[in-house]
Amino acid sequence: MNRYLAVLGRQPEISVAELEAVFGDVSQIASGKLAVFLAESVDICRFGGTLKFAEKITLSPIEFLRGLPEGKITIGVSDYSKKASRKTATMEALKLKKILVRHGRSVRVVENKDAVLSTATSLHNGLSGKNERKVELIKVDDDWYLVVGVQDIDAYARRDQKRPARDAYVGMLPPKLAQVLINLCGVLPKGATVLDSFCGTGVVLQEALLMGCRAYGTDISEKMIEYSKKNLEYFDFENFKLEVGDATRHKWGEKVDAVACEGYLGKPMSQIPGEMKLKEQKQECGSIVLGFLKNLVGQIRSDTPVVIAIPAWLRENNKYERLDILDEIEAMGYNVHNKSREGLLYHRPEQIVARDIIILRKK
Repeated sequence: MNRYLAVLGRQPEISVAELEAVFGDVSQIASGKLAVFLAESVDICRFGGTLKFAEKITLSPIEFLRGLPEGKITIGVSDYSKKASRKTATMEALKLKKILVRHGRSVRVVENKDAVLSTATSLHNGLSGKNERKVELIKVDDDWYLVVGVQDIDAYARRDQKRPARDAYVGMLPPKLAQVLINLCGVLPKGATVLDSFCGTGVVLQEALLMGCRAYGTDISEKMIEYSKKNLEYFDFENFKLEVGDATRHKWGEKVDAVACEGYLGKPMSQIPGEMKLKEQKQECGSIVLGFLKNLVGQIRSDTPVVIAIPAWLRENNKYERLDILDEIEAMGYNVHNKSREGLLYHRPEQIVARDIIILRKK
């Protein structure tokens, strides 16, 4: 087992939950910006909540760098130490360069604009772990880590923006969040079938297929099923099944290994809703979520993971009001793994309708 470090995303609680679901024990460090864990290997391409993965190095930084293949070396340093700054990171990088040059190596240092290099800076300077002579080192007090993967923000943008069938009205699930929802199901068997019963334009299905799963999508709207088909075929996917069906009544025709979906989030909102409007939306959305889970529970095997994002609404006090339905969900025959639900609200600053992530397993 190797010791890895993860640079966590904008909402660290969600990032940690995703890592824990796959790797088990995870510890946050550096004021919660980083997490460390043990694993056989890591693949940055499948984790929506992690910006970078790095592996602990046992040699000193200079010993490690001197052992790199011949040719010009490109170095970047990110410093997460307690008193880190742009100056400390720059000094570490220049110190390493000076020693390497003294030993006859040609070295380029990636300029720091802050104590840590941004994902975009690391990616666009080739510090993604794919080139042995282009490296980013992460310093955390006395420990050093070698970056072995950087989140490919360009690939996410292509998967999100290049899909031919998009619908802004029904909302566009970010591919990163789709990955998080799937990973929160835990480690799935190879070729597992992932069901999205509110599949919309097919983002969860797309990410499940990229992870090597089989995708099974249903939606009440025939138009959305057509959009999903068009998008999945655009990316040359084949191992998927699509059906028109109301999630509160549909009979899924085959065994599924996991359910990952974004439920109905209600009507789009541009301002904080009043009490009457909020009450109407909570009744409508809650009815659909509960109807779906009641319909689903008799069609899946015990211990099947079900991860669903449901709505929560911003209030005047800048807090979000959630659907109070967990007791009803448990009474149906589910275990709720994150009953407190603190931290698993996915949203941008001041976003009116957030996504409240609930992690379930059938009893």
